[in-house]
Amino acid sequence: MAAKRLIRIKTISEYHRLAGLPKPEHPLISVINMELLKQMPVKEPGNLVLDFYSISLKRHFNTKIKYGQQQYDFDEGIMFFIAPNQVFGVEGSKSIKKPSGWMLFIHPDFLWNTPLAKTIKKYEYFSYSVHEALHLSDKEETMIINLMKNIQQEYQSNIDKFSQDVIIAQIELLLTYSERFYNRQFITRKITNHKILNRLEEILSGYFSNENLAEKGLPSVQYIADALNVSPGYLSGLLKNLTGQSTQQFIHDKLLEKAKEKLSTTDLSVSEIAYALGFGHPQSFSKLFKTKTKLSPLEFRASFN
Repeated sequence: MAAKRLIRIKTISEYHRLAGLPKPEHPLISVINMELLKQMPVKEPGNLVLDFYSISLKRHFNTKIKYGQQQYDFDEGIMFFIAPNQVFGVEGSKSIKKPSGWMLFIHPDFLWNTPLAKTIKKYEYFSYSVHEALHLSDKEETMIINLMKNIQQEYQSNIDKFSQDVIIAQIELLLTYSERFYNRQFITRKITNHKILNRLEEILSGYFSNENLAEKGLPSVQYIADALNVSPGYLSGLLKNLTGQSTQQFIHDKLLEKAKEKLSTTDLSVSEIAYALGFGHPQSFSKLFKTKTKLSPLEFRASFN
């Protein structure tokens, strides 16, 4: 099968031109009402890369977006976040519905020398997969659209020394609300999320019971995310909401449960247990064990005698 061609859109001005829109009023930031799109910027299936941030609130979008192995039709109000240099697939759709929604494009140069240039990287949803998009209520959708319109209104006004600060503040507020809405989504989708949590427990239980664990080593966050068919960032956000722990902390807790079992029910040495659990160095195992339990492995074992 031939590889799909890679389409790179380097500037916001280039996107406007490809979409049949007038030149952007600001070269580094743009708010687009999707009902004004004259044409799709990508006409053939392929892999697309943007050199700028894209925050989209989409509905009835006449295309399909694919990230990794997941595909999504934008037939309801959802938000999707794309960071610069992310590769995602774009495929045509036979839908006759008129696309609607709003898009906010932010070039990294707009954020240069502002605190947001660094803090924007803390928002993990920029690395979420398509099927992990943010589903909005009508009230939430209105709030996001109003923030995008505020940004648009600001750069359409006379630019002065306060303009960038005002726009940056609006972007930060939009990102913070998005994080709040994602936390709400983790809560409202309890059944789905607890299924992921139960599956995670099964995967880790099977992994730590494997006789080849010494050769395989400890499971990575990426390995666990792949096994669950979710992105590492989404898994981390879900676990923090459900358990208060990061994925790495969750893995370590399951590892320690297995370690405690071996320490209390077998005569294996600490080195043998460390090796059996995938640690290359017993000292690393002992340090983690004491950090988590406040006891050394031998002190923990002695408490059972």
